[in-house]
Amino acid sequence: MALMVDPAPLEAPRFEAMRHAMVASQLRTNAVNDPRVVTAMSRVPREAFLPTDQRAMAYRDTLLPLGNGRRHDSPLVIGRLLTEAELQPTDHVLLIGAAGGYAAALLSGLVASVVALEEEPSLLAIARGGLAGAANVELVQGPLNAGWAARGPYDLVVIDGAVEELPQVILDQVKIGGRVVSGVLDRGVSRLAVGRRTEGGFGLVDFLDIEVATLPGFEKPRKFTF
Repeated sequence: MALMVDPAPLEAPRFEAMRHAMVASQLRTNAVNDPRVVTAMSRVPREAFLPTDQRAMAYRDTLLPLGNGRRHDSPLVIGRLLTEAELQPTDHVLLIGAAGGYAAALLSGLVASVVALEEEPSLLAIARGGLAGAANVELVQGPLNAGWAARGPYDLVVIDGAVEELPQVILDQVKIGGRVVSGVLDRGVSRLAVGRRTEGGFGLVDFLDIEVATLPGFEKPRKFTF
């Protein structure tokens, strides 16, 4: 996979030092223990997938503003999601909430193919630049809450953000036996969760309480009281 070269090459050593510090202090100490995921996160330049004014913050353990109400998850969130996903080299993956393309870049070196779905034009522009040369990533634009049925079914769906409710239209795009990893939002508390689709249905199991960026379009219908 060929990734975009950092536009400020003189800063590359500084970013590399911050990237390795992130791996040592944020990932290895917090159960990101799949060596494939750790290796990918130690190599992929996260700063290349962020708006220019956020690149200096690329390796901080915090959510970053992306504009228009969107935020970028911390490195630990995507590290834990990919670890719990039990990635297989043959996986066909749908990534929902691709943002600037960082998670897609990580996945591209770990699975067979990735459909990266984003709806925000400004983020798509960043992703197109950063993912240039990643031949197994297809970047598509559309509502996040609709998934991308045209390329399904998928072995794995990765939702890089917190949702209140998983629409059935997305679950229908998961193969029987396929997996879903996602952030979930329950009464204002965000968590990470993993699930598997079976012939009998689907359910998510929480595995970590952590701050997760909320994705638009996944709100539960509100009940009216009189």
